[in-house]
Amino acid sequence: MRRSVTPDLQERQSASADAKKALLEKFRAAPGPDDPTVIARRLEREAVIAARAEREAKREAERQAREAEAAAEAARQAEVRAQADREAAELAAQIAAEEAEREEALKAEQKAARDARYKARKEAKKLRRKGIISPRGNYIPGA
Repeated sequence: MRRSVTPDLQERQSASADAKKALLEKFRAAPGPDDPTVIARRLEREAVIAARAEREAKREAERQAREAEAAAEAARQAEVRAQADREAAELAAQIAAEEAEREEALKAEQKAARDARYKARKEAKKLRRKGIISPRGNYIPGA
């Protein structure tokens, strides 16, 4: 006959008690907080934490410096763009003024030409009435 592979209750209880004793012995064998090796490890951890905090502070300071530099550069670029916009506006205003002046001069020239044609027509009409020129604009001798 085959024997059961599962342990009985007493074997399980003794195995559990042995495991608890081993765990308690391991805990008691651990060095205390005043042990030099524990103190040395704790100091090492604190040094690592301090170095990490120092590196993080340094990176933060560098990041803030980069951000300040980027903000200053953006302000300079904005000032350059504003200056360019002002210059473009001044140039556009100057061009518009010159265009308006040319338009005004052209209109004055056209009016002068129109007035001259009107005056020439009036003079020709007067001369025709007096009989000095023919209706076709030819000079009549002796008139």
